[in-house]
Amino acid sequence: MTVYILVLVVYLGILASIGVVLSKQTKSAGDFALGGRSVGPWVTALSFVAAYYSSVVIIGGGAFGYKFGLSTLWVGASNVLVGTTLAWIVLGKRIRRFTGNLNAMTLPGFFFGRYGSPETRIFSAAATGLFLIIYNVSVLKGMANSFEVLMDLPYWAGVVISGAVILFYTSMGGYLAVVWTSFVQAIVMICALCLLTFMALQKVGGMTVLVERLNDIDPGLVNTPGSWGWAGLISFSLIVSLGTWGMPQLLVRFYSIKDSSMLRIGTVIVTIGASIALLPYLTGAIARVLVPGLESADQAIPSLTALVLNDWGGALFLAGVVAAGMSTFAGVLIIISSSMVRDVWINGLNRTLTPEKELKANRIMSLAVGVISLLIALKPPALVLVLTAFSWAVIASTNLWPLLFGLYWKRTSPKATFWSMILGASAALIWQVWLKLGLPLPTVLQGVHGFVTGTAVGLVVIVIGTLVGKPASEEIIEKSWGTEKLSE
Repeated sequence: MTVYILVLVVYLGILASIGVVLSKQTKSAGDFALGGRSVGPWVTALSFVAAYYSSVVIIGGGAFGYKFGLSTLWVGASNVLVGTTLAWIVLGKRIRRFTGNLNAMTLPGFFFGRYGSPETRIFSAAATGLFLIIYNVSVLKGMANSFEVLMDLPYWAGVVISGAVILFYTSMGGYLAVVWTSFVQAIVMICALCLLTFMALQKVGGMTVLVERLNDIDPGLVNTPGSWGWAGLISFSLIVSLGTWGMPQLLVRFYSIKDSSMLRIGTVIVTIGASIALLPYLTGAIARVLVPGLESADQAIPSLTALVLNDWGGALFLAGVVAAGMSTFAGVLIIISSSMVRDVWINGLNRTLTPEKELKANRIMSLAVGVISLLIALKPPALVLVLTAFSWAVIASTNLWPLLFGLYWKRTSPKATFWSMILGASAALIWQVWLKLGLPLPTVLQGVHGFVTGTAVGLVVIVIGTLVGKPASEEIIEKSWGTEKLSE
């Protein structure tokens, strides 16, 4: 316990210090939301990794590896190739250019600038804010589960410790604190996951022995798609990879990078860093062999850590899980607070705030959202990754196609965009509730996630609506695209 406390106190003290130091550079709402668009490629790339592969992936991915075996490695592969590399190639440069041209600091702000539609901005801000709070609950749950198993702390204590430190440095330092702490957290997280995987493979006897022992338990744990089934595996891979294209806490990394030319080196860095996404699923499958019979699959990775690592290794891994969760939670707080203050309060309700008051409002809002998330996390439902997939399904169904079409198709209709958001999010939500209630479905649709139905509905609506509707004004389109060629 002494080792764990020492490592965590030092680590959390470093994060808090970063928040204090960077608070002096946070002088406006633009600094709070985007760090003045001054972040370099290394910090941008590794903070993206930390925000994406949070405690949700480490704890939740391990839980799915524990339940479904080696087929879940395909989920990790899709995280790297689709959710990371392809997202940086397809979205990065255009998002940086468009948000700069439109002076947009949030995703709802981009939608308003690109489509001239206030209702689109309000709906995106509301849906994203609500379901990101649910996502934050899953992040806190993942961190608290690790405190619970590795330090024998009560679940509530893990929630409070994690939440308090995040709220402090986020409200103090804003976006710069988030990306710089995320940079540190990514390094800690990568080291922790590599150490756990190496030691766990040694303990089980290598990959060949792992496959044999999993096959003895259940052949479905080594085959693809195994007991999960194709519908579950494919739809879940889509939600946690393509779904990230509509997640504001990841997209904001493209807004804030100093120059779009830096995205090239950033793409290489982020792809290498993102490769760690495979490790939680693999270690979860190892845990199925080494620590069978767990009451909750969310305890797989913490239990494996306690088994194969010594105190110093366990403390490093706990710091890695806390690091991963904090980076995501903090990024979400920035997104929600900036969106609520600027898109809902100032622009949606036509309120006027001085720059100093807007910065203060952002800090207060980030604290309020964090406290709400913390209170809900004290009594959370379901598995970590189930919570994540539920919230991501609605957020992605709201934002994915309006963003992608807005960047690539000048003719995209503002009205079609608005209805794509509403009907896509509604379809995802209804489908998830239908599945939760266990209501009957045709065999071919069983296991299909709400993300698939929500984005399918949203795609149909935005395409048909655009073909029969009117595009945004020429003035808006010219301002969005700017004078530089995007193909450069």
